[in-house]
Amino acid sequence: MRVSVLDTSPIVRGSTARQALRNTLDLAVLADELGFHRYWVPEHHSMRGVASSAPAVVVGRIADVTGRIRVGAGGVLLPNHAPIVVAEQFGTLEVFHPGRIDLGIGRALGGPQPAADAVRSERERTAKSFEAQVRELLQYFEGGNRVRAVPAVGNRPPVWLLGSSGHSAELATSLGLGYAFAHHLEPENAAAALGQYRGSQTLVSVSVIVADTDAEAEYLAGSTRLKVLSRVRGRRIQLPSAADAAAYPYTDDDRAEIAARSGGVLVGSPDTVRELLQAVVEETGTTELMLTTPVHDHAARRRSYELVAKIAPALG
Repeated sequence: MRVSVLDTSPIVRGSTARQALRNTLDLAVLADELGFHRYWVPEHHSMRGVASSAPAVVVGRIADVTGRIRVGAGGVLLPNHAPIVVAEQFGTLEVFHPGRIDLGIGRALGGPQPAADAVRSERERTAKSFEAQVRELLQYFEGGNRVRAVPAVGNRPPVWLLGSSGHSAELATSLGLGYAFAHHLEPENAAAALGQYRGSQTLVSVSVIVADTDAEAEYLAGSTRLKVLSRVRGRRIQLPSAADAAAYPYTDDDRAEIAARSGGVLVGSPDTVRELLQAVVEETGTTELMLTTPVHDHAARRRSYELVAKIAPALG
């Protein structure tokens, strides 16, 4: 079983984008040392809790400071970009780091509507269907277009389609691409969507918080639970500290809301999480898990991945 990392470069309460991106480099080096298979970063815009907005730049920097781990975008939101530019960027990355780059492609806006419009107008985003945009991107790596993405020709990294539905699984199958399912966003759709994929490469991204004991992991998970509750209540906040979450004056309705929305994050000691991850593997049939860890304290986040590395050999 391959185990990988998905890192949004979270800007937690009291931190900055500068610190978040430096934490990403630190965590990537650790993941490389621990034997994780991939390290992916997403594309988000105008989200004050996320510093990963320029995946091609971050991918290159992570690849520079690591030596073995595969590094990629999870993913580039293709409607936000001219396909030729994405091909040039990732073809160049593949030249500098041969055999270590991945290109994950998504179709979401990556932020609020005004931010998406600032990145690229709606007319440009929707002038071609998403499938047509992906096909155009792939052609640039083959050199078959009249206009050439010069550094991309012959330097195509593995391309993955990101999604959380059967439609995205079918499109990945038809295009011969790997399929990355966002279990951390839509856990209830995982088995059905992956059942519709007929290709050879899958990974499932899962939200996981591991600590030395179940009680400590539950304490750390309070941060993301309070953030989810705040979003449901119409107030978006940066990830609070575990101490702030523990001190929050929850009502009975709040607790019920949290209980109803907590299933997407797997929380516990190594033994507890090993069983939970094994259940995901058996449900989905995947051969790779990509873990994201919404923890406020960076040292605790590092510790979570250290513990995951110890239980990974028992998964499969």
